[in-house]
Amino acid sequence: MDLKAYVRQVCEQAKKAATCMALLNSATKEKALRAMARAISEDAALIRQENEKDLAAAKAAGLSSAMIDRLTLDDKGITGMTEAVNEIAAQTDPVGEIEHMAYRPSGIRVGKMRVPLGVVGIIYESRPNVTADAAALCLKAGNACILRGGKEAFNSNMVLAKVLSNAGQAAGLPAFAVQLIEVTDRATVALLAQAEGFVDVIIPRGGEALIRAVVEAARVPVIKHYKGVCHTYVDKDADLAMAQKVCYNAKVQRPGICNAMETLLVHAAIGARFVPPMFKQYREAGVELRGCDKTRKIDPTVKPATEEDWYAEYLDRILAVRIVESTDEAIEHIRTYGSAHTDAIVTNNVRTADRFVREVDSSSVMVNASTRLSDGGEYGLGAEIGISTDKLHARGPMGAAELTTYKWIVYGEGATRT
Repeated sequence: MDLKAYVRQVCEQAKKAATCMALLNSATKEKALRAMARAISEDAALIRQENEKDLAAAKAAGLSSAMIDRLTLDDKGITGMTEAVNEIAAQTDPVGEIEHMAYRPSGIRVGKMRVPLGVVGIIYESRPNVTADAAALCLKAGNACILRGGKEAFNSNMVLAKVLSNAGQAAGLPAFAVQLIEVTDRATVALLAQAEGFVDVIIPRGGEALIRAVVEAARVPVIKHYKGVCHTYVDKDADLAMAQKVCYNAKVQRPGICNAMETLLVHAAIGARFVPPMFKQYREAGVELRGCDKTRKIDPTVKPATEEDWYAEYLDRILAVRIVESTDEAIEHIRTYGSAHTDAIVTNNVRTADRFVREVDSSSVMVNASTRLSDGGEYGLGAEIGISTDKLHARGPMGAAELTTYKWIVYGEGATRT
């Protein structure tokens, strides 16, 4: 196969579809999205069947339990996709919204109108639910999308893309509004990221190696986060029962996801009271603990943490733990080792909480809440196309509104410039 010609054809088709998508009214988009949600539910057995093929191949290849967890589409996962698409369908259409309309001395009225980005390329690994989430969000925002999933989820992505595309077209979407790159050759990643004039933005979702490869190859804008080194800081004024609940959830609820906690920071004043019961609970859940010297004085059985551990995104049941002497030290640790994804504090001190929120420069900063809540669905976006740690265009979980840009619109009555 001539990969360059194939990707070029997909991009050309997407650009034509994007022109039509930008003109669709809200009712048509909602109708199409609801049809897509029904199709996922109605074809659940077929989707599970194809997903089982991917799971069998993943197990035979010896992929990690965290990778297999991300790959799995069980009944709960399929229901979750259906609910997410329906929630996106029910949201207010961001396209056409006019902001900050104002009169100017020249007699003109000036404002900003939200418009689609155009063609959005999504390059992702493992998680086939991204196929549905990304397609639904792109379509809600009036974009065409090109999906390039990982080979480990190839069968799942193929069936989902077909189900979504067929349902969308039957409900009034243009052909090629949703396309999947149907080959697994890695060369297609660079080809898609270099499709200047056709693709308006690339959003990679996956491990740091994938995202860096996309950024290095790209000639079109990329919205990204390299990794999720998420922290929870348990302050000296924390409710320790609350802290234990929050910290357990942040690490154990689903450790293979980018918003799972990777480093726990504990104020020295409560370390001796908080650490032993917390560690007991972690060990019962199979979490490997790696700690600083002060942590190991409290529990000598903890493995020594290295400098690399503070930077690590484990995506597994491994946790780095550091005892800090102050909030200053906790914030400085996050500034030094964090990835600007999601960081949390547990405290009953309002001033300390406010300071943490002001001084920790991450895309999501939480008070008395698990980092696992850093998510488009939990934030009311229906789903997310990614979590951006960039500061330009979008930051944090990205929903439909973040998949739009704006244009200036000006109204006058024969206005001229003097």
